[in-house]
This record gives sequence, structure tokens and C-alpha cells, in this order.
Amino acid sequence: MTLFNFNLPLNLPLEPAADAVSDSSSTPAPSASQHPVIDPARAMLEALLEKLSQEDLPGVEQLKEYLWSQYRRNFKPCTLRNSCIGVRQFLRFLQAYGRSQLSELCREDLEGFIEHEQDRGLKSSSVYHRLGTVQPFIRYGINQELITEEVLKRPIRIKLPQRLPRAIEPYDVKCLLAALEGVRNRAMVLVLLRTGMRIGELLDTRVSDVHLEEKKILIYEGEKNRRGRAVCVSPDACEALVAWLEKRSPHYDYLFYGWQGQRMSYNNARVRFKHYLNRAGLAHKGYSLHCLRHTFATELLNAGMHLECVQQLLGHSNLEMTLRYARLSDRSREEQYFKAMAMIEQEESDGLKQRDRQLPPLSEAPELLQPHS
Repeated sequence: MTLFNFNLPLNLPLEPAADAVSDSSSTPAPSASQHPVIDPARAMLEALLEKLSQEDLPGVEQLKEYLWSQYRRNFKPCTLRNSCIGVRQFLRFLQAYGRSQLSELCREDLEGFIEHEQDRGLKSSSVYHRLGTVQPFIRYGINQELITEEVLKRPIRIKLPQRLPRAIEPYDVKCLLAALEGVRNRAMVLVLLRTGMRIGELLDTRVSDVHLEEKKILIYEGEKNRRGRAVCVSPDACEALVAWLEKRSPHYDYLFYGWQGQRMSYNNARVRFKHYLNRAGLAHKGYSLHCLRHTFATELLNAGMHLECVQQLLGHSNLEMTLRYARLSDRSREEQYFKAMAMIEQEESDGLKQRDRQLPPLSEAPELLQPHS
């Protein structure tokens, strides 16, 4: 059942926001006057709808409406893309198994889709996220009275392994920092290591978000939970940032920019980090950019910082996420363990010596069993 008509032309011009251009800047960036300001989420939505218009799948029109609903709820472009990919894969599965419309969907179809994804060799985490995009779409169909409630009467949950976060060893951190070259790259790695920022948050950071006099960086919107926070910047990271700010072009907004002042891509940052891992002889250890965030959290906990403070600096929505680092390394717990183990070993050693002295000679040992009369 279609409640709204979303068959609108996709090439409507988008007006820039009122505050998109600041009047206080007398010299705008070179690209500011050449390219209009376009909402990234709207641009992603239009691209997805154009691709879906070429698909002949059961429920494709409902998928378009669902993407529109996500756009109206201010979902991020990556969420729109992931939703489209996951649900489209599900609709293709239904088509292959003879379903021609969503009203024919049953719970066995959803379970079969999960088994199909597992048989393809996807990791449990990939199947988990794929299910996380399909079930909200089915819930949307239930609310629109297109799908029966029995499909999600008992939601399907996939149990994921609780892996430990991978932090960089202290000696490896020294090797990595010694291998860094270039003012920009050193500043980038040090900021990630000393602030715990996600790489996407750092690449989105603008010069106006950096407040070196207060030794902090403002993250107005978190990469995952979209919650803003302020992160502290250590003295060595501040020095690296000062050196980079003196050298970088003042005409670009992004703190770390790419080609013609555009936002540096994640792949660009990843390739540079991999290059320095090779120089430091650490390529075989499997470190990634996100390991810098894990290292930041682990080092703070080992230094005695309260778990709640680390949670705020990392931007975690709940304390359970931060507790993973406490499982990884807890100096106080390790000290208590080795202290207790030393006492146990000492008691066992003393008890063994005492028992050795009390053991009678073999000939004088009492009979364990009485003779049978």
C-alpha cells in the first residue's frame, strides 16, 4: 500500500542552506564559488533511486519508499547505501525462490536468506549487519500492512563472538612514530593516537574545529552515533598540529585535505599508514588505522583513568563498549592476580615441605586396609 507519491523528478535543483556560505570570509575557497552546496544524503538517495528504477524485483517500489523514509529521518548517506544494498540482495533472493510480491513473504524466507548468506561464506559479522538492514525494512512493511506480523513475531538474532580490540604494542608504537616522515602525516597519526578519534571523524575535521589554545578538538557529530563530543589533544600532538598548520594551505577548510582541498579519502589515509608500517617493519602484524584508537583507550586505562572518562573521550553510547578495553589490559587486575598467585605458590611450597617432613618411613606406614577375617 503506497501512502505517498514519491515519483518526483530526481533532477530538482537543491538550494544551498542559508548558512552554507559565511559572510565573514572575504576570500572564499577556490571551489566555493564554482560548485553549489548539495546535501550528500539527497545526492546518495537520488543515485540509489535511479539504480532501483532499472530493477525488476518484488517489493522494489516499497524499497524506494523505505529509502525516502530514512532520508526524511536524517539518516546518513552510508546508511542509505547499506540499506539499499542489503534489502536489494534480499529481494533478489525472494525473486530467485519464486516470490513475486512482499505479501507472500513468510518467516521461512527470512531464515532461508540467512542460511543463503552463510552458505556464500560471509562472516558472522557480515550476516549480522545484513540482517540488521533487512529486518527494519520488514518492520516497515508490517507497519504499512504489506507483510504479516508473523514474520517478525520472534526476531532472529545472530550471536557474534566478543573479540578483544587489537592495540599496538608499546615497542611497536615507538617504531611506528620513528618511521613517520612529513609534517602532515606525523600530525595525522599523532592526533589519532592521542585523541582516540575515528579516522572518519578526523577526516571530517575542519580547521575551525581545532582549538589549540585549549588543547582540544570539537567533534560536532560522531561518525557512528552522531553525538558530538570534545577530545583532548596531548602536548606532542599539539606540536605536530602547529607544525602542520604553519605549512598547510590556508584556503582549504579541512584540516587534512586531499586533491584541490577536498576531503581526504579513507583509502588515501590507509595507504599512507600502511606505508609507514612497512618502513617500521610492522606490516606482518596486521595493524590498521583503527588500532590507534584501541591503543589510545588501552594506554589510558593502564594509566589509571576511570572507565567513565575513557567512555566520554571515545564517544561510546554505553559503557559495555568501553569495557572491552578493560578485558584487554587492566594493570590493577594483573597485579592482584600475580600477587595472589605468589601467595598460592608459597603456600603450596610450604605445605609440600611440611608434608615431606611428616611422611613416615615406608616400613612404618599404617596399613590402609584391614585384613579380611
